[in-house]
Amino acid sequence: MNPFEQLDYLYTPSNDVAADARYFVDVLGGRLGFAVEGMGARVAMVELTSGPPHVLLTDHLEGDRPIYIYRVGDLKKATAALKKRGVKKQHSLEIPMGQCSSFVTPSGHRIALYELARPGVLDHFMGRKDF
Repeated sequence: MNPFEQLDYLYTPSNDVAADARYFVDVLGGRLGFAVEGMGARVAMVELTSGPPHVLLTDHLEGDRPIYIYRVGDLKKATAALKKRGVKKQHSLEIPMGQCSSFVTPSGHRIALYELARPGVLDHFMGRKDF
């Protein structure tokens, strides 16, 4: 059984979120969903297509690789299934949309699963421009 429903976000490190967001919008033709600043971090969501995955640019993410954030129907079942298949060192965390579990593949790819527990939270951020 494959627990992955959809790749919703590419959580991407950025040294200058405002400049990167402008490039994605002005040069690549994307639409700025939001640009929020809080708790010492900046995050901008850019939509390059009408549907996911959307690009989340952030200055608080370490490393050079993005995190692929996949939506799953049941996070507990999905993480258990992946553990049985050999995924090690899953880390639990919370994202605005719900509980999340992340891990790194042996070659360094970063993947996270989340269960959409708070579907209205994205609408709350849409259109917000802190920077």
